[in-house]
Amino acid sequence: MKPYRVVERIMKGCANHRRVEIMNLLSRNADLPLFEIAGRLKINFKTASEHLRRLFLAGLVNKHNKGSLVCHSLTNQGKNILKFLRTLE
Repeated sequence: MKPYRVVERIMKGCANHRRVEIMNLLSRNADLPLFEIAGRLKINFKTASEHLRRLFLAGLVNKHNKGSLVCHSLTNQGKNILKFLRTLE
């Protein structure tokens, strides 16, 4: 079992409907830049940025450079958490 604070950070990372929506989008479309995520979900750029920051800190999303863009994709842990969240539907 992971230390309780690590589990808490992961759970807080995905404890928002927008963050779950972002994770779902990234499961279907890897390597998306921030502006595309915000556009597809029709949310404010700053809001999307903050949600992605929290997902990154929780270890659920990776960031990597693709030219001049910073692209996002789910980590393996993010994929597992999303799979778990889908069982709750």
